[in-house]
Amino acid sequence: MTDQLTFAVPKGRILEEALPVMARTGIVPEPGFHDKANRALSFSCEREDMALIRVRAFDVATFVAHGAAQAGIVGSDVIEEFDYDDLYAPVDLDIGHCRLSVARLAGDADADSGASHLRVATKYPNLTRRHFEAAGVQAECVKLNGAMELAPSLGLARRIVDLVSTGRTLKENGLVETSRILDISARLIVNRAALKTDPRVAELVAAFRQEAEARRTDTAADRIPA
Repeated sequence: MTDQLTFAVPKGRILEEALPVMARTGIVPEPGFHDKANRALSFSCEREDMALIRVRAFDVATFVAHGAAQAGIVGSDVIEEFDYDDLYAPVDLDIGHCRLSVARLAGDADADSGASHLRVATKYPNLTRRHFEAAGVQAECVKLNGAMELAPSLGLARRIVDLVSTGRTLKENGLVETSRILDISARLIVNRAALKTDPRVAELVAAFRQEAEARRTDTAADRIPA
């Protein structure tokens, strides 16, 4: 089979943790991939039958779901937000851990007063609406791609829904976390049609699953007292 596989990876928080995992499965990008001044989006790797693309996390899911890439790595937040039928996430890589949470200004004592309608700033409108609908609240979502923490103090929205890791950014912007929507980790994703028709995709799934299981075994062994 001579066609190249395309493997999509996300810019940002997950990539640093994903690169060692990829290397242990035989996916090692060309040196130019690590050059911070390099504006290229497509790269070769040590596997001659594979190319890497580095795009925004939300775009990783879109490229794979529509078959432009056959596999990739992305956070479970993105998978849940888009819920593409043609996307399959067979392996939890156990990296990139964080959570998707609701937050408000610490001094906004009336924010939890049982309103039936709330304006929420987020880049996750689908997950946000589902979360608030389950509580009987209609969420009017204001789509932002960054600087979410500014929305409550500037009066754009009383709540935000955003990724939280340590909670430091919320605290520095006068916000408090009020509820957790989703615990997140990075997943291997594949295109369902490619999985059925290209044996190399099934081999990738097996390699990543073996790598993840090996790390879990090593971690468990480290926890056993000598």
